[in-house]
Amino acid sequence: MTEPPKKLARRGEPKEEQQQVDVSVIVQFQSATGDATGPQLDIPHNVTPMQLEVLLNGLLNNEEKLPYSFYIEEQELLGELGAHLGTHKLSVEKALRIVYQPQAVFRVRPVARCTSSIPGHSEAVLSVNFSPDGSMLASGSGDTTVRFWDLNTQTPKHECKGHKNWVLVVAWSPDATHVASGDMNGMIHLWDPKSGKMTGTCSGHGKWITSLAWEPAHKALPCLRFVSGSKDNMIKIWDADTRRCVLSFSNHTQLVTAVKWGGEGLIYSASRDCTISAWDATDGKLVRIFKGHGHWVNTLALSSEYVLRTGAYDHTGKAPADLEDAKKKAAERYTEATSGRPERLVSGSDDFTLCLYEPSTSKTPTARMTGHVQLINQLQLQVERRFTSPLCALPLRQVVFSPDGRYILSASFDKAVKLWDGLKGTFLATMRGHVGPVYQVAWSSDSRMFCSGSKDSTLKVWDLRTRKLKVDLPGHSDEVFTVDWSPDGFTVASGGKDRVLKLWRH
Repeated sequence: MTEPPKKLARRGEPKEEQQQVDVSVIVQFQSATGDATGPQLDIPHNVTPMQLEVLLNGLLNNEEKLPYSFYIEEQELLGELGAHLGTHKLSVEKALRIVYQPQAVFRVRPVARCTSSIPGHSEAVLSVNFSPDGSMLASGSGDTTVRFWDLNTQTPKHECKGHKNWVLVVAWSPDATHVASGDMNGMIHLWDPKSGKMTGTCSGHGKWITSLAWEPAHKALPCLRFVSGSKDNMIKIWDADTRRCVLSFSNHTQLVTAVKWGGEGLIYSASRDCTISAWDATDGKLVRIFKGHGHWVNTLALSSEYVLRTGAYDHTGKAPADLEDAKKKAAERYTEATSGRPERLVSGSDDFTLCLYEPSTSKTPTARMTGHVQLINQLQLQVERRFTSPLCALPLRQVVFSPDGRYILSASFDKAVKLWDGLKGTFLATMRGHVGPVYQVAWSSDSRMFCSGSKDSTLKVWDLRTRKLKVDLPGHSDEVFTVDWSPDGFTVASGGKDRVLKLWRH
């Protein structure tokens, strides 16, 4: 028996709703600050981000066509507009707001092969760091040495001896003239990267060094001051010229796990006492305390960290020779990176959460991000039992902002890498592919890709736009402890338990 036409119409209603996005759509472009750009436009439903990019460049009268990403209700537009609206069930009864954000003009190519496997270290490689100009690489190892590597010839350049215990942390100054390294005895050595000679020793900490950070280039050039955090619960500011401790302060009751020197004149410290503190970098006075976590705070990251690390150097590796011009350029890069917003801070903890702060304005988290499920502290204890020295001194769980500050990555022992919105802290995606704990992640300088290193002995390169694995990089014979992506985008460096430093390129 045939159903009445009315019932057939009801069954067809979902199809009619789907058809609403298969027609033209009225849109309004809007900047990230909320300002309307151009008039409302009537565009076809099958328009793509590339076509929107052409349209927006015309509205902005850009002589040089710039790349943009587009967001609708905080969801990035990755395909055709109509399909996006249908998937997310968004209404088109009113003008649709499309928020645009500029992307890096340059584009980094994905690393795809190992170009060098460089032996030299006789124990595990615990830290690798590229210089701010991307021309050199420094590594620290359990063999008590710091090594410098020439990226042009991909060969060892200097072997620096002086430490008496594991080198846990290596940090370049933003002007690329100094390298500081901290070890398990609490000693900090300073090195000249050009000659490989030790320029001084900073002694004062009673236990191992957990973190080092230099004063930003837009605050002081040449860069001479840096801050250290230690297992002795103390935070110290040092002068690289005199090798003396300028300030010593702390309110922490357990070891300091991370220190960051922010661009707004504050130093941030995280501790196993579950708190984060902000200090005035000029006199060491306590500014505020953040108590958003219920367990150890293991790691910190700043939204401006990429430009703080590279100072006056852009992706080409060039910086003005004059100090005043270099300081001015570093300030311009920092201003562009913050884009009128306060500097943001994200913290990661063993309570399975991340907290996002605007620390210069409030001690209350703007967002609490949950999703990781593994008990990090129990796994750390298991790792400690396998090694003669406590591997928990390393940043085994990591959070890091993208160079443009729009995204946050968190790596954990639950074998996953999670992607978060860097402005609001909303969850975006989970990348699964590793079969072991993920130790570290590193972004490409154009914020379009990132690389992860894992206990499973592999590196993996991920595509931000598709949220999928782009390149799988096997090659290490054991756990990969540390990963870094060069500021110029050409090279990824990795090191780990197999004692070999590997360089990866396109």
